[in-house]
Amino acid sequence: MNLNRTIESVEKQYKQILEEYFISVYAERSLPSHGIDHHRRVWNYSKELLEIIPVKNKKQLSILTSELIIASYLHDIGMSVDPGIKHGKYSKDLCARFLAINNLRVNDYLNVLEAIENHDNKEYIGNATRNDLLTVLSISDDLDAFGFIGIFRYIEIYLIRETDFFNLGHLIKVNAGKRFLNFEKTVGKAKKIVKKHKQRYMILDNFFTKYNEQVLSYQFGTLNPSGYCGVIELFANMVRNKLELKELFTHTEKYYDDPVVQWFFNGLKMEIETSN
Repeated sequence: MNLNRTIESVEKQYKQILEEYFISVYAERSLPSHGIDHHRRVWNYSKELLEIIPVKNKKQLSILTSELIIASYLHDIGMSVDPGIKHGKYSKDLCARFLAINNLRVNDYLNVLEAIENHDNKEYIGNATRNDLLTVLSISDDLDAFGFIGIFRYIEIYLIRETDFFNLGHLIKVNAGKRFLNFEKTVGKAKKIVKKHKQRYMILDNFFTKYNEQVLSYQFGTLNPSGYCGVIELFANMVRNKLELKELFTHTEKYYDDPVVQWFFNGLKMEIETSN
């Protein structure tokens, strides 16, 4: 049973048509944090997790891998309709449309539809009793919520959902903490992978710990955003003006004398470059 060969076969069959479908549906400019790059990374995290999940036989591995690439690429496509908590249902509907367009029987992909609809259940209630696909998809999605990329992704979606500056950091720390604890509980025996992603989780958790300290006295709306709150303010400007992330990078050059802003955007650039 060769995992790499199975992944290559599945990518050859599905990757191009999934990316073409996603790009045809999703308005990238409106929500960059959940665009095609997020879904590519989730697929990469899924492949990483496949290496540590016990699979009984070659047929089971092939089916799970095929289901996983579809779920990875389409789990957040419903954000194009609604960036709120109902996006899983819209993603499920758009996945069903993808299946129909490509002459794939919906009844053969019920696990995929279930996983897509429920992947954003970050209370993880009932996930353990459901299919392995949901478990892998949910954790893979969680792993993209850590590190500098995770900070950016959290900030954008929470601002889109009109979270106020004072509560933003607290809510993100709670949500991200649940994600990491579930990851650690599920794959705890794979100590090397846990250590790798714990470092990424701590980047995010430390960022918002310091943000929560600064926000108590920070004055938003000045001409010179600075520190951890300044990073959030720059992203708020991006959301308000519907800028792409690459546009924000050019706009932050004048703030590069601020050590926190410089540290953050250099770290974000590096993560993006190494994840592609």
